[in-house]
Amino acid sequence: MSTTMTIRLDDEVKERLDQLSAATQRSKSYLAAEAIRVFVDTNAWQIREIQAALTEADAGDFASDEAVARVARKWRARAR
Repeated sequence: MSTTMTIRLDDEVKERLDQLSAATQRSKSYLAAEAIRVFVDTNAWQIREIQAALTEADAGDFASDEAVARVARKWRARAR
């Protein structure tokens, strides 16, 4: 199922969408819907990860200072 939504675009963005639509032989509606889907998926993932990290932090689940130092030494050694 799908629904209709109206949005306002800057003239430049609309022109670029028109060009992309012509180049890909996809409708502007398809491209806009796909862009919104990717945006929503990415932001939902980021929010889930932030919430999980906050839960871990609230539980005191942190790396020790020594563990952080070990990783830093490893990366410094690889950078040389």
